[in-house]
Amino acid sequence: MRIAEIHIYRHELPVKDGPYVMASTVVSSLTTTLVKLVDETGTIGWGETCPVGPVYAPAHADGALAAIREIAPGLVGPDISGTRAFHRLMDRRLNGHNYAKAAFDIALHDLLGKRTGLSVAGLLGGLMTDRVPSYFASGVGSPEDIARVASEKAAQGYRRMQIKVGGRAVELDIETIHKVWEAVGDRMRLVVDGNRGWTSQEALRVSRACLDIPIVLEQPCNTIDEVARIRNQLGHGVYLDESATDLSAVVRSVSEGVCDGFGMKITRIGGLQPMSVFRDLCEAAALPHTCDDSWGGDIIAAACAQIAATVHPKFLEGVWIAEPYIDGHYDPDSPVKIVDGHIRVPQGPGLGVTPDESLFGAPVASYQ
Repeated sequence: MRIAEIHIYRHELPVKDGPYVMASTVVSSLTTTLVKLVDETGTIGWGETCPVGPVYAPAHADGALAAIREIAPGLVGPDISGTRAFHRLMDRRLNGHNYAKAAFDIALHDLLGKRTGLSVAGLLGGLMTDRVPSYFASGVGSPEDIARVASEKAAQGYRRMQIKVGGRAVELDIETIHKVWEAVGDRMRLVVDGNRGWTSQEALRVSRACLDIPIVLEQPCNTIDEVARIRNQLGHGVYLDESATDLSAVVRSVSEGVCDGFGMKITRIGGLQPMSVFRDLCEAAALPHTCDDSWGGDIIAAACAQIAATVHPKFLEGVWIAEPYIDGHYDPDSPVKIVDGHIRVPQGPGLGVTPDESLFGAPVASYQ
C-alpha cells in the first residue's frame, strides 16, 4: 500500500459553557489538526490531534502542525507494509512528537479498515463489547458546584467521575472531595485528578484528610519520581496520566510498582498502534486504565471508542471524550455521542465515522 496524497486541515472547537478550568490551564477554544490520507486506490483515512493548550503537556496546536508538516512529505510514495513499519517511517522523519504522529496513525488505521472491511477494533484484536462506559470530568470549581455536577451526572448514568483539583488552596480541594462524596456516595467511582498540580506534601495532606473516602488519586504530582517518593505513604490508589508519556515510561512505572493504573491518552502515546501495546501490557500486569484523549471531535472520539472496545471489561476504567463540551459533530449521520453514560462503538469499516469535509475549509497544507 502507498499513500498518494496527504491533506492537512485545522478546525476550531469552542468550549461549550466554557471556559474549561484545570490546575495548569484555562481554555475557551481549542484548535484541532486533522489529517486526511488518500492511498493509490483513492481510499481515504482520517486522523486528528488536539492538544489542550500549550502548558497541559509538552504539546500544542502550532507544534502539531509544524511536526505534521515535517513528517508528511516522507509518507507519500513509500510502500507501507504495516502499522509498525509506518511508525518507523515517521520516526525517520522526526524524533519524538508522538501527539503529531498519532494523527497519521489514526488515519492509517481508518484507511486500513476501509481497505479490508474491518473496523478499527477488528484490526486491533476484536470487539469485547459494542458499548463502552464513559466518564465525566469536571473542571476545577467550587465545592458546591462540583458536588451538584456530580449528582447530575450520576443521574444521567455515569458511573465514574473525575474531579479536577489543584492550582488553588488545597483546603478547597479537600472540601470539594468531601462534598462530592456526600452528594453521590458509592453511586460513582471517584477519581481525584491533580493534573500535576500538587506538591508531594499537598498530595499527602489530601490523602490523609480523605482516608474515609474511596478515591483514586490521578497524577497528583508532576513527575514519576515525585509520585514514587510518596507512593507508600498514601492512603489511596494512584493512577498516572501525564507522566505516562510513552511505552518506556509505562514499563518503568509497572516494573517499579509506582502506580495502580493509568489514565492514557491516545495521542500522547503516539496513536492506536502503541495504544494496543499499552493495553496488552496493562492486561498482563492486571492494571486498569482509561482510553481517552485530551480533546478533539468525532475522529478522536471514534478512535477512543474503538480501542476501548478491545479492552477486557474488568480493566477498562472508561472513555473520556470531549463531546459534552463542544457543539456539533463532524459526521451528522453517525456522530459519536454519550448516552446514559456510555458510548456506542461506531459501526462500519475503519473508524466508523465519515466527516463532513466542508466543515474544515481549505487544507492548510497538501502533499502528493
